Amino acid sequence: MTSEDLSATQVPASTSLANRYGGQKRAMTRKTKRNIVIGALVIGIGFAAYVATGSAQAPVTFKDIGYSTVDGTQAEVDYQVTKYPGATAKCAIKALDSKFAVVGWKVVEVGPNDPQDDPDGGSTTVQRTVLRTESPAVSGVVDNCWITDSGK
Repeated sequence: MTSEDLSATQVPASTSLANRYGGQKRAMTRKTKRNIVIGALVIGIGFAAYVATGSAQAPVTFKDIGYSTVDGTQAEVDYQVTKYPGATAKCAIKALDSKFAVVGWKVVEVGPNDPQDDPDGGSTTVQRTVLRTESPAVSGVVDNCWITDSGK
């Protein structure tokens, strides 16, 4: 017999496999499984709370309605802003050319709404902004809106 034959016959197969691949895995205990489920539930509830409060903290939204090009140096953008009636918002409006380059930009203030002028209680107003452009615009959009103060 050679030394290879001797080592193969002297070492049991389970021991050589354990040396090569590691020992047998222990099954999870009941307590460990319960702790994993509890942890997953806590994380899920936390995520749901984060999503719920995150959407409640978005006090201003906007929607593009349309645009028109007055001439090669001027464009008009129509949009609506929805916010708390007493709040003041600012919106960044931009005009774009055919290659989507910004050719006009303006930040406008949307003041507190008069609830009597709006059927939904004064939270939505329609705005029109005139932009000066450096070249002809083919599109006009609202880039972003944000609340500047909470209003009183």
